[in-house]
Amino acid sequence: MKILLPVDGSLYTKKMLAYLTTHLDMFATNNEFTVLSVQPALPPRARGMLNQQELLEYHKEEAAKVLDPVLKFLQQHDITVTARAETGSPGEVISSYATDGRFELIIMGSHGNSALAGLVMGSVASKVLASCSAPVLLIR
Repeated sequence: MKILLPVDGSLYTKKMLAYLTTHLDMFATNNEFTVLSVQPALPPRARGMLNQQELLEYHKEEAAKVLDPVLKFLQQHDITVTARAETGSPGEVISSYATDGRFELIIMGSHGNSALAGLVMGSVASKVLASCSAPVLLIR
């Protein structure tokens, strides 16, 4: 089963990872996990102050802050994953990446690091649920 794990380093990402590592028996064997970190694009004024190489390096460093601890945690639990970092609107990028990659399941935290959290679930989770055809398992 192809499973997408969007991560942002929030408390809910940690809860999702804890759930995953303690419930692997719920999923079919021979899973193919992909961890996806989506960094929001910098505002135009900030982008204008950086050259292309500086901008790429900034996004690479920010993604590493999220991905490195996640990959280390999953490695400690003998879970092999592919890591990807993208830039853009998180909900849109997650949905399109899941669709284009033909993922069979998305497992993600119900809330993230966004300052604009929804009342029941976060705005990114809401957007993924609304625009993605793959099943989504939200961990709260």
